[in-house]
Amino acid sequence: MIFIGVIVLLAAVDLFIKSSIENQEESSFPKELEGSGGKIVLYKSHNPGFSFGYLKEHLELVQMIPLAVAAFIGGILAGLSQKKGRIVEKLALSITLGGAISNLYDRLFRGYVVDYFSIQAGRLKKVVFNLGDIFIFLGAAIILIAELIKMVRER
Repeated sequence: MIFIGVIVLLAAVDLFIKSSIENQEESSFPKELEGSGGKIVLYKSHNPGFSFGYLKEHLELVQMIPLAVAAFIGGILAGLSQKKGRIVEKLALSITLGGAISNLYDRLFRGYVVDYFSIQAGRLKKVVFNLGDIFIFLGAAIILIAELIKMVRER
């Protein structure tokens, strides 16, 4: 199934980048991403909690909630895979799950999520992301837009 391939590919790309960041000396960060014209800065950031370190003192909770959410999303995708069509929803869930699995791997095996880039624009300058975060956001945005379009068409 192509959607499993999407999940594996996206998770693998993010985990590969995270591994590359982890293998570099801490003293070499922050640094500009080559070719970005200073619009993207690379960091080596370890986040043991949710976004912005929220609940970092509760490691088990920070591990189990994403595990449950990823399992739920996987269940929805498995249910949808039995139905023809609904490609947009399947793709959106696959993108979301690819990002979720990458971050879940970090939480379970590293004890923290590796965040490694910041977009140098407005308030985003203060936030360090990873591709898994972007995949989760992108998948959720696709689902939201698809649902809004469906609502408009039904009216």
